[in-house]
Amino acid sequence: MIGAARHCLPLLATVSRFRLQRIRTDAFCPAYQFSRSMAAAKATNRLANERSPYLLQHSTNPVDWYPWGQEAFDEAKRRNCVILLSVGYSTCHWCHVMEHESFENDAIAKILNENFVSIKVDREERPDVDKLYMTFIQAVTGSGGWPMNVFLTPNLQPITGGTYFPPDDNFGRTGFGTILKMIADQWRDNEGSIKEQGKRLEEALKKGLATKQTNIPTVEAALSGCYSNLEGSFDEDRGGFGTAPKFPKCVDIDFLITLAAIEEGTPRGDQAKVMLTKTLEAISLGGIHDHIGKGFHRYSVDAGWHIPHFEKMLYDQGQLLSVYSKFAQLTGKHKDVIEDIVDYVTANLMHMEGGFFSAEDADSYPVEGASKKKEGAFCVWTKADIVRLLGDKSCCEGKHDLAEVFCKYFHILDPGNAPPYTDPHDELKNQNILIMKKTHQRYAAELDVTEDELSQAIEKAKTILREERAKRPKPHRDEKILTSWNALMISGLCHAAAALPKKRDEYVDLAKKAIAFTKKHLLNESGQLLRSVYGNDNGDVYQIEHPITAFADDYAYLIQALLDLYEVDGDEQMLKWAFDLQVEMDHLFWDEEQKAGYFNSRLDDSSILIRMMEEQDGAEPCINSVSAANLLRLSRLLDGQEFQSRANDLFKGQGERLARYPFVLAKLCTALASTASSVEFIILGPKDDALVKEALQLVRSKYIPYKTVIHVDPSNFEGTWLANHNSSLQSYIAGYSKPSVHICEGTVCGLPLTDIEAVKSKLANI
Repeated sequence: MIGAARHCLPLLATVSRFRLQRIRTDAFCPAYQFSRSMAAAKATNRLANERSPYLLQHSTNPVDWYPWGQEAFDEAKRRNCVILLSVGYSTCHWCHVMEHESFENDAIAKILNENFVSIKVDREERPDVDKLYMTFIQAVTGSGGWPMNVFLTPNLQPITGGTYFPPDDNFGRTGFGTILKMIADQWRDNEGSIKEQGKRLEEALKKGLATKQTNIPTVEAALSGCYSNLEGSFDEDRGGFGTAPKFPKCVDIDFLITLAAIEEGTPRGDQAKVMLTKTLEAISLGGIHDHIGKGFHRYSVDAGWHIPHFEKMLYDQGQLLSVYSKFAQLTGKHKDVIEDIVDYVTANLMHMEGGFFSAEDADSYPVEGASKKKEGAFCVWTKADIVRLLGDKSCCEGKHDLAEVFCKYFHILDPGNAPPYTDPHDELKNQNILIMKKTHQRYAAELDVTEDELSQAIEKAKTILREERAKRPKPHRDEKILTSWNALMISGLCHAAAALPKKRDEYVDLAKKAIAFTKKHLLNESGQLLRSVYGNDNGDVYQIEHPITAFADDYAYLIQALLDLYEVDGDEQMLKWAFDLQVEMDHLFWDEEQKAGYFNSRLDDSSILIRMMEEQDGAEPCINSVSAANLLRLSRLLDGQEFQSRANDLFKGQGERLARYPFVLAKLCTALASTASSVEFIILGPKDDALVKEALQLVRSKYIPYKTVIHVDPSNFEGTWLANHNSSLQSYIAGYSKPSVHICEGTVCGLPLTDIEAVKSKLANI
């Protein structure tokens, strides 16, 4: 397990070891299937009433689990005992291991039930709880991961903890059972000292997390610092950045796409494009790409993108869809990958009503009736499998054997193609993960066939293997529907619609359907945004008794998605909802004291000991980075200086980190750069006018960072919501005589363009 800490500091040694660190913990692990029906067939605890797949996995444990909430807190105070807070998620391999070894262990459960109040948390449901206590674990142990197990006072102050613990003492490691007895004994004998330690740790956390406004670095300083770090860690041979394991960190890729566009023709812009081209090609050709089922796995365990961790996450699909779409707009390349991702998500992760499920597991049963799941079993192939399925078929106008071509194309070998160092336990012996060592064009040349002939052959083989794979036991799917991850997918669909005009209507419709799902199922009776709902393939949608209200990432990502949809479709209602959500977000999450950014949790949640503020991008973009871009976009679309002013405060609040560590805030660097480079398109005329339609298509399909697109029909503009919130448009309306396009670069606006060729000429030079 990457970054897993498997020890627990002695309670009274924790304060002296405390040091606040910012450590990346976005490693993900495989899943273990569990269902409500299985839970109902066994003795259950309180978690049986939950909807989270992760909590349901633990609903038949002999541990007397509580969900996070007031009932558990009151019980800990009533009994005056330590709380065990155990945090994980449904597709986490080590979470399942610890469940089987410890939480299904009657002896350990007895210790827990007699001496602790035990709370289970799904980190995807409660990112605020996870972030707070993971920061503590990282600070006192130097690493982090899941499962996370933290011991708290009845007042929720952390006192010690760690990640995975073995059940028994072995190989010099203290077992979980021993740790529980030690903590119970120390609480009985030293309760006062431990409570004081909890208070000191709380104060140390608060002090270490304090943020205040500082000077904002120049745009060039931020861009240069972020770029230099990426250039220094770029893997010229294999693409990507750093060494194994390799994650497709989309915020960094997006930063380079932006830089390549705004600095086109410069040495830095050209090198950014080189790094992008190599990286995106390597990811699309690699084993991290599911060449049969489509979509992308979580990460590669090796530096060559060959052996994946087979889990598939919605937030990866959405963000990869965005960056591949932008790259296609910039270069014309990888349009096939765009369709590939959308095909995967709509076939495997989409609810009937348009929302999107969270993830597919890495583990599955190799065959029906197998007793044990294996990672990647659904996706891997022996060479014998391939020959059996394809061996009697020819291809490429009869020039070649289909099995031979396919095996060469995807590097299929008799002993399997997993490098030995990636498979220490021989789990992939004789198995092959499909990977392309060369481009399609090079394979066609080597085989002396046309690219079309080879494409038809490979697609024919894929269809056969896809049908065969469909007969295998499918991986478990986490059917949580999260507002934040759905929003990232909606943004991806909007960028895909812009990149593929022929698919525009289809992809915009999918985005609109997901927005409609959000409005129908992810708002409570008072109209407040919610974090999650739960669904299934039958079209059912479920909610828990006390729905979880949305966090700052839900707001930030949804506002971004609504602005993306407005840009590509022009529906004023999307812009209005984005405005309303931003006002609500400012009220619920803004740091009113230091004006340094947005907290991830609400002010009114008394269960959160310390309100945390994200300070770096990870597997998902930082809340403050996305919010800065949202505020600047709203300031260009609408009246009022409050959005611009708040964005400026946010940059000041993150100023020190932007100056010292811009590479951990790539998304915020791109937002800062937009203050010096923006383009506004105002297109006037009826929606069905020929010039208006073509101009909108041209403007939307060209990748221009920091562009604003507003279409107005002067004949029915008066009295609209936009008319009341963007008074500057009145000057355009007053001078309107016929359909026209107005383009402003920065603070300089050109004359109206009334000829489509003039629009094309102008766009070519932006």
